[in-house]
Amino acid sequence: MSAARPDANTLIRTVLDPGSWKSWDEPMVDPAPPGSPYAEELASTRARTGYDESVVTGEGLLGGRRVAVMACEFSFLAGSIGVAAAERLVRAVERATAEGLPLLAAPASGGTRMQEGALAFVQMIKISAAVSAHRAAGLPYIVYLRHPTTGGVFASWGSLGHVTAAEPGALIGFLGPRVFESMYGYPFPEGVQVAENLFNHGLVDAVVSADDAREIAIRALTVLCSMKDAKGLEGPARTPPPEEHPVAVEAWEVISRSRRDDRPGVRALLKLGASDVSLLNGTGVGENDPGLLLALARFGTASAVVLGQDRRQQQAGRHLGPAGLRVARRGMHLASELGLPLVTVIDTGGAALSKAAEEGGLAAEIARSLADLVMLDAPTVCLLLGEGAGGAALALLPADRVLCAQHGWLSPLPPEGASAILYRTIDFASEIAKEQGVRAQDLKRDGIVDRIIPEFPDAAYEPKAFCERVARALEYEIGALTERPPKDRLATRLARYRRLGAV
Repeated sequence: MSAARPDANTLIRTVLDPGSWKSWDEPMVDPAPPGSPYAEELASTRARTGYDESVVTGEGLLGGRRVAVMACEFSFLAGSIGVAAAERLVRAVERATAEGLPLLAAPASGGTRMQEGALAFVQMIKISAAVSAHRAAGLPYIVYLRHPTTGGVFASWGSLGHVTAAEPGALIGFLGPRVFESMYGYPFPEGVQVAENLFNHGLVDAVVSADDAREIAIRALTVLCSMKDAKGLEGPARTPPPEEHPVAVEAWEVISRSRRDDRPGVRALLKLGASDVSLLNGTGVGENDPGLLLALARFGTASAVVLGQDRRQQQAGRHLGPAGLRVARRGMHLASELGLPLVTVIDTGGAALSKAAEEGGLAAEIARSLADLVMLDAPTVCLLLGEGAGGAALALLPADRVLCAQHGWLSPLPPEGASAILYRTIDFASEIAKEQGVRAQDLKRDGIVDRIIPEFPDAAYEPKAFCERVARALEYEIGALTERPPKDRLATRLARYRRLGAV
């Protein structure tokens, strides 16, 4: 077996801490009638491979953290899943759930074991049910898709990860190409069922070797398990960031500064102000949007799911569309399921205006994002980092706490658009901006913003210091929110937005 395609035992040794593996596998009832061709096939496969079934399960340490593992072995009847293999998997998932362990899955399978027919086929339901119960318990589930992963395995527990990576060049698809060609008489198109193409379509978060998969899993679990790790521990004393009173500048000057090409955006914030950053990719259901960045990260001691509008991509003409908001809603669901704080970062000149965006349901996605976010049971912090124009900005605004950079702003439209509506020309944009109260100081006065993060004198001139200042503010706000009961947080959030503008 080449290093590029490790078998199950080699993969486990590669990913886990040395010497930490403990098998959970027990002898199983043989599914084949004695003396049958299937029984002979099982016996010869066991002798040839050294495995007793197509899956191995157990536990070990990953960066010192106890984790459960289930992995397929493709050399054992193409990694196919029959009744015995499924029972082994389900017992492992149930034990991981009962013991509160994160679960790592490494499928490599042709799918259902054809020798066992329909009964084997429906085993995918009970495996999926067990994984769903594990996730419902607030426990992380990380998947590493290996070469090849097809059929019922890919269409069940292989596609349910909170975070999903794939082996480089791996064949991954629903119906294997050999079976497709045999059934339909012509070959499946090349380049479709490969890991890299799945990444391009937002179906997997990373394409990495087994060696790199270890580091990705360690980094992701540092964030995904942070709330569980913190239970029962006394948090550090929290000192609020000093209240700064930056010198106010005119609205048009604020807007001009927010549009500078060299102004730090969400990527700079993660690079200069965060640690343990894991970038996730796409919706997980076949869409991605470069204008919306989804990541796991830590700001100081505070972990969070981060949803950020990426100014760099938008400046290149990739405006936020409906797929971007579906990526954002994936992040909201992840935060809710694992009880992680959520940080949204607004920095957009406006959503995509196109036929594709309209037909893709842009307005409906803004509505769903608003509804999901305002009712989210996780702690939420919004950061108005720069431009905040239109529905694309509003979709990420509802939060327990709203921070605003000194030169961030919020408006129903870019000022030029508002001027065009009112005066049929963009010439009055600066006057409109002043009248609409879009600046950080105006937003704080009106109860939309809670804290202003100063710029000395502009974030573009001090990117590292500014990003570190933002990170300290996020750490404080997240820490304070996580100490409050979820029902109190939600009630306070709803009351906040109910009284906005009320007389």
